Amino acid sequence: MEPMSRLHPFARRLLLGVALAFGLAAAVLIFSWGHWVYGQIQHYATHDEAAPADAIVVFGAAEYDGRPSPVLRARLDHALALYRRNLAPLVITLGGNGGDDHSEGSVGQTYLMGAGVPEDAIIAETESRNTEESAERVAVIARANNLRQLIIVSDGTHLFRIHDLCQAEGLNVLTSPRPSVPVGGDSVQFSRISHEMISYTLWRLHLH
Repeated sequence: MEPMSRLHPFARRLLLGVALAFGLAAAVLIFSWGHWVYGQIQHYATHDEAAPADAIVVFGAAEYDGRPSPVLRARLDHALALYRRNLAPLVITLGGNGGDDHSEGSVGQTYLMGAGVPEDAIIAETESRNTEESAERVAVIARANNLRQLIIVSDGTHLFRIHDLCQAEGLNVLTSPRPSVPVGGDSVQFSRISHEMISYTLWRLHLH
């Protein structure tokens, strides 16, 4: 290809104009995509779709030596409230080993049993290591137990990605955000939303 400095001035201006147009189009596309994803995250974070279903599914969060973190406890307490409203007869707790001798799923099960939920009303999934694996494991559990509709409980900012992951697995889900807990303030909230926007985009691009 002929160097830019040796091109006719008109050709050089044309190439620069084309490059600028492509750059502008890419910037508009990226902005539009980001705006749409952010809007979806906010929608799912502020809308509670909880209604009668076959099971309540609690996505895992950190546990500390067998005790749920404040975030996980908030999710479990919200699932417990939904269970006590008789919205579903079964609770599924998700999450594998957190780096100690316990799994997030088993910690969730123990916590709910301590709050009065019968052991036979809980299924603990203890192998998944991330949100994608959790959605895959939920699909397996749902098919094995003939569960047709699920209420998904997690952080509000997490629910849009979970919803689409579960839909991709063929699941019919309703989302229900857990109440907020004061952990880290606005900077943490910004970090969570940014993480979800990036993770969702990478998943849609098959890069995650």
